Amino acid sequence: MVKIDNENESMARLEAALYSAGRPMSVEELIRASGTESRVKTLNLLTKLIQKAKGAFKAIEIVILPDDSYVFQLKPEYSSTIGRRYASKPILPKATQKTLSYIAYEQPISSKQLVEVRGTGVYSHLKELSQLDFIEHQNVGRIKIYNTTEKFRKYFGIQGDADTLRQKLFKKVRTRNTKGKSSITPEIPVNTQ
Repeated sequence: MVKIDNENESMARLEAALYSAGRPMSVEELIRASGTESRVKTLNLLTKLIQKAKGAFKAIEIVILPDDSYVFQLKPEYSSTIGRRYASKPILPKATQKTLSYIAYEQPISSKQLVEVRGTGVYSHLKELSQLDFIEHQNVGRIKIYNTTEKFRKYFGIQGDADTLRQKLFKKVRTRNTKGKSSITPEIPVNTQ
């Protein structure tokens, strides 16, 4: 890592990292991005950057999350109105989002169960979600068991265990499947950062 001594350059690097990441970043990631090699210096720069953002922006903020990570985001009062209207295309197609939300809601879940619920197209979804590091699996005999990852939880700003995730993130949507049984299709909100 290249050590940066210029405070303005280090602050600019932090600003660039937070803006381009589009997700929460840990202090360790921000130390590397700043080039200071110092936790204390980086935290001081982040405090200055937060103050600078408060003075410069009306709709954008830098927030410290409960897990002590930092995120550059729209303020809540703008996120639901303006942000969603003009947000760029989500990183995942809707079908893949549904597969991810189903995994998150039902985890741990086997590939066999996923195919039964989501169809054979789920294999391409699983590949894409694995490449994004949103899911992981364990082999149990010939069956793969899927769970969401820490990256998934950070990207969607989820704190806590699977039960908390179910309560906070998902809306239950009752649908009828072909057998006439009621099933749940949870929905993941699109990240608008």
